[in-house]
Amino acid sequence: MADINPALETPSDLNRNDTRTVADALNVALADCFAIYLKTKNFHWHVSGPHFRDYHLLLDDQAAQILGVTDAIAERVRKTGNTTLRSIGDITRRQQIADNDRDFVPPHEMLAELREDNLKLIETLRDARERAEAAKDTATSSIADEWIDQAEERAWFLFEASRQS
Repeated sequence: MADINPALETPSDLNRNDTRTVADALNVALADCFAIYLKTKNFHWHVSGPHFRDYHLLLDDQAAQILGVTDAIAERVRKTGNTTLRSIGDITRRQQIADNDRDFVPPHEMLAELREDNLKLIETLRDARERAEAAKDTATSSIADEWIDQAEERAWFLFEASRQS
């Protein structure tokens, strides 16, 4: 990450190099959140079959939760005196979650893919939390626990909704 523009400097008692490492990890998590959000909305729009209503509502609820997390992550990066994502290209360069551009995805595959994506996001968030702890950034570490819990719940709901009995 390049030096920050003086117009964007934010005062912080945390070490600038340490927070840069945390911000890098949070920006990867943020890119993954945007990727999962868009994939979840895509699946919400294109789900079909006998469980349409249940899956349609589940995916819409999960997408809204993910979108809510994006602002919190970006603001946490800024509070530590760093900068965050600026464009779709920036998201693409950082995201670890694969896009899904298929014309049709069966509902059970949608749920399984999103479950795995949320589990991957949990790993990324745990990495960011560990970096925050090493940087003595307790605020980021604490709020990351909430983000992890939400992703775990999404993965759990997706797992349960996709059970074949």
